[in-house]
Amino acid sequence: MGHKRPAVVLLSGGLDSTTTLALAHRDGFDLFALSFRYGQRHLAELEAARRVAERLGVVKHIIADIDLRQFGGSALTSDLDVPKGRTPNEMGAGIPVTYVPARNTVFLSFALAWAEVLGSTDIFIGVNALDYSGYPDCRPEFIAAFESMANLATKMGVEGSRPLTIHTPLIALTKAEIIRTGIELGVDYAMTVTCYDPSPGGEACGACDACLLRRKGFEENGLSDPARYVSETAVVP
Repeated sequence: MGHKRPAVVLLSGGLDSTTTLALAHRDGFDLFALSFRYGQRHLAELEAARRVAERLGVVKHIIADIDLRQFGGSALTSDLDVPKGRTPNEMGAGIPVTYVPARNTVFLSFALAWAEVLGSTDIFIGVNALDYSGYPDCRPEFIAAFESMANLATKMGVEGSRPLTIHTPLIALTKAEIIRTGIELGVDYAMTVTCYDPSPGGEACGACDACLLRRKGFEENGLSDPARYVSETAVVP
C-alpha cells in the first residue's frame, strides 16, 4: 500500500457509488471496495461493481453476503412492485417503497468492521440528500450520528490517534453535478447499473425513480446516457 492511507468505499455498482470511488481514487487513497449480496432483486449491479473495481484498480474488492430478504419490507428485497413513471413531486413525497429498512446502517457497520481491521479511518459512501431526500439513511444528520457512534464503538475510535471519518462527497450535489464530476474524472458510466428493476439481461427499465433521475442528470449535461435500456421508447421523455 506504500504510504497512501487505506479507505473503505461502499460500492453498489451504480452511478453514485462509482463516482464516489473515483473521487477517493483522485484523493490518493488506497481503495478497498465493499459490495453486498443482500437479497436484492437483481445481481446485475454486482457485476457492474466488479467491473468498476477492476477498472479503478482497487486493492481488494469484497462482496459480503447478508440476507435482508428474510425481513422484506422493500420493493428491492421482496415481491412488492417497483414504482414506475413517477413525477419529481411524487418522488419527493414521503419515504418510497424502494427504501430498504436500515440498509445503510447495516452497510456502514460492515464497512466500519473492515476499516478497523485495515487500520483505516476513512469510509466513503455515495449517499445523496437531494435526489433521494426521502431516504432517511441518506441524510447528513444520519451520517453525522453514525460517525459519532463509530468513534465510540471501536477500539480504533477510542484508542486511535485520529478519528474515523465518514466521507460523503456527493451528499449536497444534484444528479447532474454528480455526473459532471464523474465525467471530469474520466468515469465510464456505461459500466454502471442504476435501475431498480432491470431485465434479466441487465438492461435498465427506464421508468423507475432511479432511471428517471439518472436520465434527467445526463440530459441536464447535454449528454446521452450510455446505459442499456430495455427499449428506445423507455428513454424518450
